[in-house]
Amino acid sequence: MQGKLQELKARLAEIADIDMANAVLGWDQNTWMPGGGAAARGRQSATLAKISQEKMTDPALGKLLDDLLPYAESLDPDSNDARFILVAKRDYDKVVKIPPEFIGRLYEHMADSYQAWAEARPKNDFAAVQGKLEKTLDLSRQFAEYFPGYEAIGDPLIDLSDYGMKTAEIRHIFAELRKELVPLVQAVTNQPLADDSCLKLYYAPEAQLAFGREVAAQIGYQFENGRLDQSPHPFTTRFSINDVRITTRIQEKDFNDSFFSIVHEAGHAMYEQGVDQSYEGTHLASGTSAGVHESQSRLWENLVGRSRGFWTHYYPIAQKHFPAQLGNVSLDTFYRAVNKVQRSLIRTDADELTYNLHVMIRFDLEMDLLEGKLAVKDLPDAWRERYRSDLGVASEDDRDGCMQDVHWYAGLIGGAFQGYTLGNIMSALFFNQAVRDNPQIPAEIEGGKFGTLYGWLREHIYRHGRKYTANEIVEKATGGPMVIDPYIAHLRGKYGELYELP
Repeated sequence: MQGKLQELKARLAEIADIDMANAVLGWDQNTWMPGGGAAARGRQSATLAKISQEKMTDPALGKLLDDLLPYAESLDPDSNDARFILVAKRDYDKVVKIPPEFIGRLYEHMADSYQAWAEARPKNDFAAVQGKLEKTLDLSRQFAEYFPGYEAIGDPLIDLSDYGMKTAEIRHIFAELRKELVPLVQAVTNQPLADDSCLKLYYAPEAQLAFGREVAAQIGYQFENGRLDQSPHPFTTRFSINDVRITTRIQEKDFNDSFFSIVHEAGHAMYEQGVDQSYEGTHLASGTSAGVHESQSRLWENLVGRSRGFWTHYYPIAQKHFPAQLGNVSLDTFYRAVNKVQRSLIRTDADELTYNLHVMIRFDLEMDLLEGKLAVKDLPDAWRERYRSDLGVASEDDRDGCMQDVHWYAGLIGGAFQGYTLGNIMSALFFNQAVRDNPQIPAEIEGGKFGTLYGWLREHIYRHGRKYTANEIVEKATGGPMVIDPYIAHLRGKYGELYELP
């Protein structure tokens, strides 16, 4: 069995190398590649994806996994080897259902669609991507059909990023959350808006990057194992545990956009950098789900990065970086500014309180697209109508409407957004538990020290990679299931105090 286990690890390490080489191509396309390279890049990505798919669906690999399954079941169920075999078997059983030819077509289309979106969004030209999006919808439905027996067509797509979650369960969680959020958002947005004019002055791109790099390094992002670049849409990508890169987007007259994107992506990257080194090259060597991943980015961005204690330490440093913009602005004014609540159009710019309403709109729309209740040509109008009804605002153009997010233009439709809200819920669960275990954490954050919090997260979440499912991680880290109560309590407490609600 040990010989077979080593053969399995060697086979999967080779597949991981191919996938990571493809990830390098994706990173390059998003950062430095000239636009003229798009067609060739799509072909190259498709070739690597097809090779990876063929190797992953090799019947010899399936036979090897079948031989090892009884061995895994004989081991301690918590052992690394047992978990590695079971996760690999789960992945194999999923991938073997998808023809390599389909994967090749999908990757080629994704690269083509992404390039079309990157060129069309600044021009507000939805017509230029409508056909691409219709093809993406067809491919998304085809993908789901490879997994018959689902309760809802969104289930196989959600399972890709949030294993074990189903459409019905997410709809239930979102309904409970919406019940709590809507009156709270209404109460806060009825108050006078915070003055955030200090954040809308000119901030030199070089200075923004320098300050963001400084903070990212201090909270725990390892630049010796990563780098920071610019892209149209901020993202994190992993080539190995020791090479995890992040990007940001610079707007010269918006301090929030780049800074909180850097902290957000650093949260993702710290998770990947913190995976147990012994998992390198195996199917355990990455974050366990989109929801848990988002719990880390949102924890660092919101529960830490937008907290009063964080800015008690960093605001004087920010004033030194940006004396003309912030030198005469009080901490109270700045703190209210970075936590300004308002009904807005852009998800990535949304405040902590209204953010989940943006996610719920997208989730509902993508389910309607998949279920045939909404045609792609009608998406712009449906988007505007949902924003009017849910947030009381609507975009006059598609650039800031249904074209604002890259997800549907560089991936499948379905399962792309629920992880953000699941992550928000889990971020409060994890942070609360870390503080219960280490009551000094808030004081340390106020002093610019993050080692205790980072250490707790690494011990209870990061190092495990995919060894445990999201539900198992929550149970092991907090001693209970995923519930929304701590998250709602956090929002009520923070924004009740900021806006002096009764």
